[in-house]
Amino acid sequence: MPGLIDSHCHLQHPAFDADREAVIEGARQAGIVRIVVPGWDLPSSEAALELAEGHPDFLEAAAGIHPHHAAEADEAAWARLELLAADRRIAAIGEIGLDFFRNLSPPDVQREAFARQLDLARQVGKPVLVHDRDAHDAVTSALLGWDAASRDVGGGVGAAPPGVLHCFSGDAVMAASLAERGFLVSFALPVSFRSAVGPRAAAAGLPEEAILVETDAPWLGPGSERRNEPTTALRVAVEIARLREVAPETIAGAANANLARLLGTEAIRG
Repeated sequence: MPGLIDSHCHLQHPAFDADREAVIEGARQAGIVRIVVPGWDLPSSEAALELAEGHPDFLEAAAGIHPHHAAEADEAAWARLELLAADRRIAAIGEIGLDFFRNLSPPDVQREAFARQLDLARQVGKPVLVHDRDAHDAVTSALLGWDAASRDVGGGVGAAPPGVLHCFSGDAVMAASLAERGFLVSFALPVSFRSAVGPRAAAAGLPEEAILVETDAPWLGPGSERRNEPTTALRVAVEIARLREVAPETIAGAANANLARLLGTEAIRG
């Protein structure tokens, strides 16, 4: 499926240490043309940048502090993140957001870290990659408020989407409300599960201009004993195409164009 992208893949994760270059080459051979590598804390953000520097035609780096790690960040960490965020080689701010399922950081600390990174993204004019688990109302409210404030000051919005709901787990109403404000909605392999009623409805009903495809590798693989890889993006695109009753190539092309718009780059054709 030439032209396919993986909009969220943690290739810097230790799960890929033994064969990372082979995984990257396998993704290329499968027709994938661009992968976004988000950080989840400072070391992983710096590793994402280093990895992208080694594959400038293929990988895009993002820097951010995941809600699980929000409580670990001190002022020195925030200062370093600000420097990373301003680096022209960093394409987006992420992975950031709220996780009220595991609450590995206290909810109030998560909210503060999320707000701080939304403000940082506005300052540097870069999109956000947003994690949301069991925090749909809080995430929606934060993003709509942030987007409205950005529009008021004339920054961070316009032709380019302001951000992405990564591995979307909400319902069709939430997806539509954020898509109306320009956000993209990204789907991973769970969209193929019949139990994922909300994401499946969202994937079927959203405008083509709002859809992205991702893997969240090495997580969310096809089996509990199997590491996920970027090539799973093919399965995701096929499932979204089935839900929308279009050709998989249509989904691949739309996701490619949408990611390019998000990052302010040209679409890459395989």
